[in-house]
Amino acid sequence: MRRVLGFLPAFKGCNVVDKTLKTCEEAVAKVFDGATIMLGGFGDPGLPGRLLEALRKQGTKNLSVIHNGAGSGDWALGGLIKDGRVRKVTASFPNNPGAIAFQDLYLKGQIELELVPQGTLAERIRAAGAGLGGFFTPTGAGTELAKGKETRVIDGREYVFEKPLHADFALVRAHRGDRLGNLSYRKAMRNFNVPMATAGNVTIAEVDELVPVGGIDPEDVHTPGIFVDHLVALPRHPKLVEIGPPR
Repeated sequence: MRRVLGFLPAFKGCNVVDKTLKTCEEAVAKVFDGATIMLGGFGDPGLPGRLLEALRKQGTKNLSVIHNGAGSGDWALGGLIKDGRVRKVTASFPNNPGAIAFQDLYLKGQIELELVPQGTLAERIRAAGAGLGGFFTPTGAGTELAKGKETRVIDGREYVFEKPLHADFALVRAHRGDRLGNLSYRKAMRNFNVPMATAGNVTIAEVDELVPVGGIDPEDVHTPGIFVDHLVALPRHPKLVEIGPPR
């Protein structure tokens, strides 16, 4: 319902819907201190790196981040963590070799971690976007991850109840987008960006290429524009390296 109501004001006094913004700074300007943000991609590939660099410059702090990893190096998410701007990370793989800043702060007790199995993480995000109140999963049953959670035996097997994951802002990265907010992803961009775009109160997309309305075949629209509030088109971050040409 939020998405439908949020879409209507675009028509008020205006015949043309245009969700594009010129800069990343403008796109993240409303991200407030203490916000919960979702970040799409699989580690750094597919991560909206330029939006995150703009967030670093903005100085937003006390953030709760939902991502499958915990950043890498000293840029984008890794940079936000290194700068001390992140209060909590909800992730599946926080111990990847490049997550030096997170590991250092975690061992010092200066950052909080909610460890979530990757399949459960994806489903909790999807459940939020679908308006579900939660679900039962066998993953994590009988382990520390189930501590304090409701459990139930179904057909002789123990299940753990998991709540949906919502966010104030979902920052996603797509290959192509149009002024209506329709998005098309490629490769690692398909990881988490699709469900996250439905689970944030405000969804902001960083896209490689802005195309005219109709420039994305309907069969290739992975996120319909009604889920997207803003998008900005700009070259990829120079620290993102891909092998092979675009497809």
